[in-house]
Amino acid sequence: MQISTRFSIAVHTLLCIAYFSPETKVTSAFVAASVNANPVVIRRAFGQLKDGGLIKVEKGVGGASLARPAQEVTLLDVFRATESVEGDLFGFHAHPNEDCPVGRNVHAVLDEELAAAQAALEGRLAQTTLADLLDRLAACRAREDAEAPSGA
Repeated sequence: MQISTRFSIAVHTLLCIAYFSPETKVTSAFVAASVNANPVVIRRAFGQLKDGGLIKVEKGVGGASLARPAQEVTLLDVFRATESVEGDLFGFHAHPNEDCPVGRNVHAVLDEELAAAQAALEGRLAQTTLADLLDRLAACRAREDAEAPSGA
C-alpha cells in the first residue's frame, strides 16, 4: 500500500502559499511551476485544502492564502483533507473463512497491530506543523546561501 501523492503535493502547495504570500499571488499555475505538475492537479489540491478549512482561495486569479496560522496547521490536518480515508487506514478483506483456524482468528491477531500502526502515523503527523516545515525550509535556504560561492 502506498499513500497517494495528493498528501505530499498538498504539503508542497501549503508551503508555497505560506512562503510566498502575501507578497506574491499564489495561484494554481504558480504552485504548479514549483511542484512541476499540471495546474489542474494543483487546483484539485486547492479544492481539498479549501474544503478542509486550510486555505482560502479568491475567485479568478486572486490566489490562495492560509485560512489559519501555520503553527495551527498540522500534517495530520493535511492528511485528513487530502486522503479519503474514512475510519480505518488499513482495509481488511471481507469474510475470512471461519472454517479455517487462521481465517477464524486473523482479526484477533491482526486488528490491534493495524490500529496501532494507524495511531502511530496519525500521532506523528499531528506533531509536525506547517510552521515547523517553514522553519526547516528557512534552514535549508540558509545552508544554500552559506554554501554558494561568493560573488555569484
